[in-house]
Order: sequence, then C-alpha cells, then structure tokens
Amino acid sequence: MTTETNKPKETSPPKYHAYHVVEATRRGQKDRWNRIGAAFAHVDGDGITLMLDSLPIAFDGRIVLRAPKVVEQGEGQ
Repeated sequence: MTTETNKPKETSPPKYHAYHVVEATRRGQKDRWNRIGAAFAHVDGDGITLMLDSLPIAFDGRIVLRAPKVVEQGEGQ
C-alpha cells in the first residue's frame, strides 16, 4: 500500500538514475548504458520509489542504479 509520504515529489530531483546495461559482445566495444528511469527517496527516508519509463526488449532482469552526476553550470546545457 502506498501512502502520500512515500510518493516522490515531482519537484524533487532523483536520488538515482536507472539504467539497463547491455554488455559488449565483442572485444574492444564498450557496454551500452540505456537510461530507463529514476529512483526517488521517500520523504521519511525509509525507502525509494523506482519509476521506469521503459523496459528493454532483451531484459536480463538487472537494473543498475547510479547517482546523477553533478553538472557544472555552463557544461552540457
């Protein structure tokens, strides 16, 4: 059961970004990291809500959560 305190606020930044990682099949290739959603901390600090925008077709059951990188003002914007 979900309560109001467990729902992420739309204005709060995600605690983590969710990725599906496709491992390289050939030597010299890099793994592909596809961002598929985000995870938000609960207001009470006792949990996290994972919100997925998509699921990969070849899903292996593994989702990687990584903290968002801090972007310096003026970089990449």
